[in-house]
Amino acid sequence: MKILALGVLLALGLSACTSGLNDGLNNAANIKQVNRGGQTEKLVTQYPVETAMVNIYAKASQEVLYTTIDEMKVSVAFDLIPKGMVTFAGKQVQASEMTSVTTINNQIVDKSIGMNYFTLEPLVFYGFTSDDEYSLATQTAKIPKLANVGASSTFLTENVYTDSNKRKKVSRYMQGWSLAQATPNTAWLCINSSENLLLASDPDGTLSECYRITENGDIVDSSIENSYPTESGIETMRLSRG
Repeated sequence: MKILALGVLLALGLSACTSGLNDGLNNAANIKQVNRGGQTEKLVTQYPVETAMVNIYAKASQEVLYTTIDEMKVSVAFDLIPKGMVTFAGKQVQASEMTSVTTINNQIVDKSIGMNYFTLEPLVFYGFTSDDEYSLATQTAKIPKLANVGASSTFLTENVYTDSNKRKKVSRYMQGWSLAQATPNTAWLCINSSENLLLASDPDGTLSECYRITENGDIVDSSIENSYPTESGIETMRLSRG
C-alpha cells in the first residue's frame, strides 16, 4: 500500500484495495444535530472504515492529483483495476492493479504499475508487488466496520524485499489509520505509513494517504502527503485533486 504511492513521490525528485460494502451503517445513533447560521444540519460522528478501505483499494477508480514544484505543474494520474482471484505467497487472494502516471509540465516522466493483494469479508491485506519490490504484509489488527471520529489504530506491518526470493529485505514499515472530522457529514480517513524501520534515519520520510469519506464510505476527495528530512528541516509535499 505504501510502496506504490511512495514510488510516485520519489519519481518527482523530492526525496533521497470490489464495489463498496454498504452494511447499512447509517445508524441514527451516530448522527447528531448542529446549528449553523440558523439552519439545523446533521453531524455524523461515526464512519465505516472497512467499507471506505474496500472502496479505496478494491474498487475500480480513476483520479488525478496535482501539485506545483518550482513553478512546474505536476500531476499524477491513478488508475485502479480489480483483477479477481490470484495466488500470492501461497494463498488465494483478491488482487487490484494500480497504475500511476506522473507528468511534469505535460511531459510524462514516470509510469509505475503495482498490485495489492487482500481478502474481503473481513478485509485483510497480504502484500504488494511491482517490478522491483515484493512486499509481505502482516495484519496486526482488525479494520473496524465502524469507528468514531478521533479514533486511530496501527493495523499492519509491511516487509519489503527486492524480489519474491526474499533474500534481501530493503524496508520495513508500520501502517495505521486515523479518522478526523472534515465537514458535519464527512470525515478524513488517513492511511499513515512510518519511516523505514530498518534505517536509523529514513530519507524518504513518512507518507499519509487521506480520503474524505461519507457516512456510507464513499470517497469524495483525496490527497497524498510526503514529509521528508532535508538540510533545512522537514519538508512536506502535498498532492491534491485541485
